[in-house]
Amino acid sequence: MKFNLNPIAFTMFGIPVMWYGILIAVGMFLGATVASKEIRRRGFSEERLWDLLMWTIPAAIIGARAYYVIFQWDFYRLHPAEIINIRGGGLAIHGSLMAAFLVGYVYCKRKKIPPLLMFDIAAPGIILGQAIGRWGNFINQEAHGGPTDLPWGIIIDGQKVHPTFFYESMGNFLICLFLLYFARKKQTKDGQIISLYLICYGVLRFFVEGLRTDSLMLGPIRVAQLVSLLGMFAGIIGFILASKRNKGLTIGDELKKVK
Repeated sequence: MKFNLNPIAFTMFGIPVMWYGILIAVGMFLGATVASKEIRRRGFSEERLWDLLMWTIPAAIIGARAYYVIFQWDFYRLHPAEIINIRGGGLAIHGSLMAAFLVGYVYCKRKKIPPLLMFDIAAPGIILGQAIGRWGNFINQEAHGGPTDLPWGIIIDGQKVHPTFFYESMGNFLICLFLLYFARKKQTKDGQIISLYLICYGVLRFFVEGLRTDSLMLGPIRVAQLVSLLGMFAGIIGFILASKRNKGLTIGDELKKVK
């Protein structure tokens, strides 16, 4: 299948507005909407979530860019003006997640909100945003895999390749549904949902990354695969520790008592 898509959605005041940016914004909005419904379901005010997002979204964008620049430093040290040119591409989801979680943790601690509780609430929305954002890679015809003869391969630069953006996007949608199901049908302990997010996304990204042709590298190692393995390990440990909580009140229950 061959697609000829214009990465520019429209022009405003002479400035091209890219589909990639629009899809990232849509993903953030829908992800935040899912998280707001989840926080209401748990009996808390949405204001806490929206206030948190005011800090984590800018941090996520900065972190995504910084992560990419660090691992492509041989280029950016010769072209320092390009470091802030995010319109030229170069955002890494792992850097985005690290920065957002770090800022979110600090924010929650300062506001006396249990971080694990807030991360659990946010996790399904985060993975939904990732699923939608991946379609920006499709429009830009980037982040694809190597050659394939499979019938669902897409044609890029005259060659049929794995649509790795599609694999990851569909996987992320399924993870989102699983996390929402688990949160609603199980007697969860705080920290279990975000741990499952780390495990599921780590497994998915590890295998999808193995097919990609544009991986950030650390010597012979694909950085995203290494980070995915670390995330999976952290998720497994986190889930075990969360599951061992006593059968009394969860952190979330305790917070409800002091609201």
